[in-house]
Amino acid sequence: MIPIALTIAGSDSGGGAGIQADLKTFHAFGVFGTSAITAITAQNTLGVQAVHAVPADVVRAQIRSVANDLTPAACKSGMLATAELVEAVAQALEEHALPNYVLDPVMVATSGDRLLDQDAEQAVARRLLPLCTLVTPNLPEARILTGMEGQDAAALRDMARALVDAGAGAALVKGGHMEGPELIDVLYDGHDLREWRRARVQTRSTHGTGCTLSAAITASLAAGRPLHRAVNAGLDFVARALASAPGLGAGHGPLDHFVAASPTEVDRADASG
Repeated sequence: MIPIALTIAGSDSGGGAGIQADLKTFHAFGVFGTSAITAITAQNTLGVQAVHAVPADVVRAQIRSVANDLTPAACKSGMLATAELVEAVAQALEEHALPNYVLDPVMVATSGDRLLDQDAEQAVARRLLPLCTLVTPNLPEARILTGMEGQDAAALRDMARALVDAGAGAALVKGGHMEGPELIDVLYDGHDLREWRRARVQTRSTHGTGCTLSAAITASLAAGRPLHRAVNAGLDFVARALASAPGLGAGHGPLDHFVAASPTEVDRADASG
């Protein structure tokens, strides 16, 4: 039987992030994708030109429709835009007891455009962190959620621990915003710390990186993989999608969502052992 995953996120008219990136990634992992759209955006590789939030009752109705018929084995949230939508999603997650919830706390686009109201930031920490199996912030998002500073591997580890202490089941703090030729990502599950280190891919095609990573992890969880293997599969997929990005658009272009999530690469032991 084909696993089912649900993405709760915004629509990206440019196709590189949001719902579009999530569904492409689910497909790459052999998972049937369903969706609840939280916002309609006008955007491309140069930035976000307009945002229209979907009414909260319509978002709840979309989630209800999926949960009552196409029961997802895992789900994720991305762009939630407003505090009202954060609350609506939290209520829906609780009402339908949706499993394997991956929280991608989307706050600012790659272009620098804001995708979450400032008054909604603490709502994410208060309402969604305690519900998630995994939270996947980049460094700026982790700073907002934890109130901590730092720009090195030790800071990533401290932030991951703080996020779990705040209620997350596990935290993957991404180090892509750090300086230097090496990328460092840290996973803390409440017991063990794992680190992934790899050479930085030199490309401007980074639009949708966070969406794609969280979607790949969600798809892997839906397929029944344990958390650390799901994270490894996601990081591997994104690294290859960055390396073969097609160079579309005049700004931050999309990844290559056509790369394969082959079984040997998805299931190999993670780099940290």
